[in-house]
Amino acid sequence: SRFETCWPALMMDSHGVIIIFNPELPSHLKEIEMWYSCFVQQQSLLDTQCLLVAHHKPGSAGDTENLSLGYPLNKLKLIHSNLEEDPEDVRVEFMRYFKSIITLIHESREREEMSIIL
Repeated sequence: SRFETCWPALMMDSHGVIIIFNPELPSHLKEIEMWYSCFVQQQSLLDTQCLLVAHHKPGSAGDTENLSLGYPLNKLKLIHSNLEEDPEDVRVEFMRYFKSIITLIHESREREEMSIIL
């Protein structure tokens, strides 16, 4: 929270938000609700512009793969990252996410250009 004064600069003209958290820490599960509220909802971004990444540290215990998040976080795309086991899966998901953001940017630019022409 000591960086809150920087948030407006970080949020300005943002097209996407990636929230990375440790699913084993209950405090993180509470914090991601706040990040989502500030960086997605208050910026009027679409839920498809937000990606949640549950990062599993090497040797982490517990069955957090079956993580169930409550509303409104359960509407978001959630991926699990474990760089020891499946770095390629994470890379593929990131590429898919970035492509969707680029598509959204192109579509909104086209709409703006059409509105100027009309």
